[in-house]
Amino acid sequence: MALAELGRYSRNEAHIIVGRLEADGIDAVAFDGGSSIADGSWLLIPVRVMVDEDDLDAARAALA
Repeated sequence: MALAELGRYSRNEAHIIVGRLEADGIDAVAFDGGSSIADGSWLLIPVRVMVDEDDLDAARAALA
């Protein structure tokens, strides 16, 4: 399983997207969310939403 980046979003939006994808049965994870809070710039650092590369097209379709 190799991960592929679906996109970069604000912290809150990234977690909403992860929840939406998981509701459709697509495993997803938000990367960098914790580090953006730790350094105090959570509004400036985008959070990457990652999915399995085999699920990338389905994830894009789910968000369309």
